[in-house]
Amino acid sequence: MARLGQWTIAAAVLASTFGCATVSGQAPNPIDPLEPINRSVYRFNEGVDRAVLRPVATAYRDTLPLLVRTGVSNFFGNLSDVWNLANNVMQLKLQNSAETFMRLNVNTIFGLGGLLDIASEAGIERHHEDFGQTLGRWGVPTGPYVVLPLLGPSTVRDTAALPVDHYGDALTAVQDIGVRNSLYALRIVDERATFLRASQMLDEAALDKYSFTRDAFMQRRRSEVFDGSPPGGGGE
Repeated sequence: MARLGQWTIAAAVLASTFGCATVSGQAPNPIDPLEPINRSVYRFNEGVDRAVLRPVATAYRDTLPLLVRTGVSNFFGNLSDVWNLANNVMQLKLQNSAETFMRLNVNTIFGLGGLLDIASEAGIERHHEDFGQTLGRWGVPTGPYVVLPLLGPSTVRDTAALPVDHYGDALTAVQDIGVRNSLYALRIVDERATFLRASQMLDEAALDKYSFTRDAFMQRRRSEVFDGSPPGGGGE
């Protein structure tokens, strides 16, 4: 879900910059051969967001103090570092692996189980990595852009990686089903609340939100896989 918020911000920045651009008369995008289907799923996701996620996230933001929401975000961020560490190791990123290992230990031990982000205050950077990035790092092509029901923007490669990412999610270790599902729900609401302003910018600026979202997502994923330097300066 962190990735969801990242592309929301990226799309909002693009939309605010190019919000007056026209989308009529454009040729079909080769990275999006499933565009008619993707747009239908995108509209469905937008409807769910307007009806459920956005109102709940807004209430969450307006009800809970910032200190509490920050603690919740820090807690889930610390849990995500478990899988970040695994993927950094699988990509042989030695320095990033060491820093992520340090983050995890510092925040878990000295940050009250991750409620406090001591590591960031100490200048230890978080290195977000998922299995889709790991596959891309080892040469698996992106494949076409797809929009997944409820999950949002993805690619064929990232979709294939989802079961592994789910297995690597630290929340799967919680044995009590009720507690685990409650934590999943809280994480979704917390992340959606974090990006309320970005999504509002996107609503106000973009003539075609679908295209802006797609282009921002694909650009960001290329940058993430190759740490901002794709081979030849282009795609994967």
